[in-house]
Amino acid sequence: MNTIKCTTCGHENEKGTTICKKCGKPLDNDKQGTLLNMRYDGSAIRSKTRNRSIVDKIWRFFSSVKVGVILIAIALVASAIGTIYPQEMYIPSNVDPADHYREQYGITGQIYYQLGFHNLYSSWWYMILIALIGISIFIVSIDRGVPLYRALKNQPIKRHSNFLKRQKLYNEYKAYSEDDKVRLLDNLKKRRYKLTEKDGHILAEKGRFSRWGPYVNHLGLIIFLVGTLLRFIPLMYVDDFVWVREGETTVIPSTNQQFYIKNEEFILDIYGDEEEDEIFVDALQNTEAPVPKHFETRAIIYEDVSKDVIGAEPELKEVQRGEIIVNAPVEINGLSLYQNSYQLNEFQTMSFTLRDIEDDDTDIVEFTVDLTEPESDYRFDNGFHIELHRYYPEYELVDGEPTSISNYPRNPGFVFFVTPPESEESEASFLAIGQNIPSGDNQYKLHLADFTVRDVSGLKIRKDLTLPVIGLGAFIFMIGVIQGMYWQHRRIWIHPNEQSLLIAGHTNKNWYGMTKEFEKAIDGTQFTILQDQEQKKDE
Repeated sequence: MNTIKCTTCGHENEKGTTICKKCGKPLDNDKQGTLLNMRYDGSAIRSKTRNRSIVDKIWRFFSSVKVGVILIAIALVASAIGTIYPQEMYIPSNVDPADHYREQYGITGQIYYQLGFHNLYSSWWYMILIALIGISIFIVSIDRGVPLYRALKNQPIKRHSNFLKRQKLYNEYKAYSEDDKVRLLDNLKKRRYKLTEKDGHILAEKGRFSRWGPYVNHLGLIIFLVGTLLRFIPLMYVDDFVWVREGETTVIPSTNQQFYIKNEEFILDIYGDEEEDEIFVDALQNTEAPVPKHFETRAIIYEDVSKDVIGAEPELKEVQRGEIIVNAPVEINGLSLYQNSYQLNEFQTMSFTLRDIEDDDTDIVEFTVDLTEPESDYRFDNGFHIELHRYYPEYELVDGEPTSISNYPRNPGFVFFVTPPESEESEASFLAIGQNIPSGDNQYKLHLADFTVRDVSGLKIRKDLTLPVIGLGAFIFMIGVIQGMYWQHRRIWIHPNEQSLLIAGHTNKNWYGMTKEFEKAIDGTQFTILQDQEQKKDE
């Protein structure tokens, strides 16, 4: 790499350096009247000095603040669009997302779905965008942070006179006494300045740590972004849902078939006319549907302790039991089971009778269909054979064709084939709630005789190990905000020069505060206020 040799001390500085690291002389041809750029104390920045290899070009691209701002703007716009309509996880699980967005929100909903905004925050391109933002922040921090660290760690105490003359705050004092100088140094010490001396040259400095505020912000943001990306790792984040019917035992999602849950009983209390509900009477009068007061699931948690044998029935051992209440989950193996929703009076079984159309008062056979696991064949001692040909748990007629919009028995529909004894021809019948449609000239007719119902509990399964990471990132970010907002890095150089004394001051922000502080530091001395050379030049 090319170097720049200082004409005063002979020190070789990296290309791109504007202030000699040894003697502090400006290396830009001593442009009189031009203030020095003190952002990184004139240190060379990699992205500004290297642009040869492909690595240099990639580094330069991501180290651009403009690129980082554009990436953040794209992420913000995309995130805002993702809130226009509900994400897929918040729509009913028993509907097709494509149909839901089109039917609920029209053409804009269909476009929203087709562009992938319905599942935005887990989409591959959104994750890549977040990762690119993290990479940009990391490279910007390294690109600027390393030169800043080197410049602040190795600050020359003895600076070239031209360095002081090109500071924003500067003054030359020809008439002063040693007592004035001692008084000035004492006042600076009282104001918590750290004084360092070399050959009579003095550097008074305080608040250096504030320069790292933006980089602490960057660290917090990187940790925060890593936490959000960890949410797409199943071991770190689980957000699942399961319906459990009363009396039913089902596997808990995201446990690798290890844990099961049994719904012993679902309990629902609604607001009524009791005395304790009198304060809600006015609000309840404005609602037609019952308002839940309390609902919970009394559950038993089992663990499968059987050996891993393919096809073997699980051997369940009770490990926990309790009540799952809203905002009072049951914890198992790092998972939290929350009471989320419910459905009352879901059909459990339906009983049917078969009668001769000409003798509608006599039951020929009776059978019961388990709507959770229906059998397909029903054979009877009198020779009748009934086949369940089609079963629609939640029947709906779409374009003249029967279909099921979910797998839950909320509005069951059936197609039965009835075969009489010693006959090879079957009669078809369609049955649904309020519908009984025979096929052709049937001799036999099926009737709904009875049914049973049960309540269904909807449980949310949550696990979030990313919250500590996200919280740590947010905490570190706020430390950086406070660090960079409420403190300033202030430096005062005192340089004896033959028969005069040169004093220059610099701060990374709040020049007014710097000026006022110097006024208090020279109180009781013959020194005058430092001149603002930028303002003097404008005048």
